[in-house]
Amino acid sequence: MPEISPEVLSANLSFADFPEALPDPQVADHEFELKIERIWQVCDRFDLQTDIWRGRLLRLVRDRQKQDQEIGFLDWLKDHEISKSQAYGWISLADSADVLLQDGLLDQAAVERFSKRAFIATAQTEPQVQQLVSEAARQGEQITCREVRELSDQWLAVSSDLVPGEIKQMAAANQIPSRYVAPFVREIAKIPPAQRSFFQEAVAHSPDLDTLKTVTAEAQKLARYLSGSDQVQAIATAVSHGDLDLDQALEESLRLGCLKSTADLVNYAAQIEQTTAKLFTIWKRLNALAEQVFVASGASTPQLRSLLTHLEPLLGDQISFNLTTSQQAIRVEVQIREQLDL
Repeated sequence: MPEISPEVLSANLSFADFPEALPDPQVADHEFELKIERIWQVCDRFDLQTDIWRGRLLRLVRDRQKQDQEIGFLDWLKDHEISKSQAYGWISLADSADVLLQDGLLDQAAVERFSKRAFIATAQTEPQVQQLVSEAARQGEQITCREVRELSDQWLAVSSDLVPGEIKQMAAANQIPSRYVAPFVREIAKIPPAQRSFFQEAVAHSPDLDTLKTVTAEAQKLARYLSGSDQVQAIATAVSHGDLDLDQALEESLRLGCLKSTADLVNYAAQIEQTTAKLFTIWKRLNALAEQVFVASGASTPQLRSLLTHLEPLLGDQISFNLTTSQQAIRVEVQIREQLDL
């Protein structure tokens, strides 16, 4: 993407200018991309202002409904062909704008320097990051998601208690880019303190970029292992019965250097359990619907009965079908056992 000067970005451009402003597809690549980016960012800012006001209007309609007036919010949305999720997205955007404006962080001119996605991203950050981003906007900088991410990473790198002092100092002096420190913080935040200290000591002992990258990758694997272990019922049952020591299994995996494979193992196990539970729910619903259709059909609807006949391999206790992507046949047996409290 070509570098765009502040003069180009801040140029006054209205909707009336857009037909004339569209670039000729035959111009040089640099000029074409420059003009496209300029108009795109202007559209983004128009879109932001419009959606903020849409949110404010929808908030009024919603609040009017709460006061038992005649207008129903959901009916109003239906009449205007607006989905509920879209409406509440706009309302959330308006709420965020009101907070930033009322707190004096931004004025109307500064808001216009945000792209829509950057404004939403700013509203979702910590108050300290909001102040940094708002200050940049007030100084005339054009704010995209990249600026929000960079400022968020910078603040996290120098403020988090999870970062060893040596790394903090290097990040503050730009000796280690904050974009590498921030992922380290986010990953070890997912890890219990007992295991967290191991990674903090490792980067404190060797405060360099390569070590930070390696430790971050290992912390990510460990976080996935712990998250997956919590989601697998088979593992939880074994732990509760005293048949499995997760901490010891972790130490053995680390000693063998197969933490990634172990993390993948438990995550795939979690997917198997979740997928099986979903399959069982769908299977029960399928059988209930087949029964309804069977009762409603008869001799006068032979093709409907034929449809049910051809679906029988999926309706019984043994589900069977052929994979379309291979020559393999799949057969799953469904066994329902009632659990009784003894």
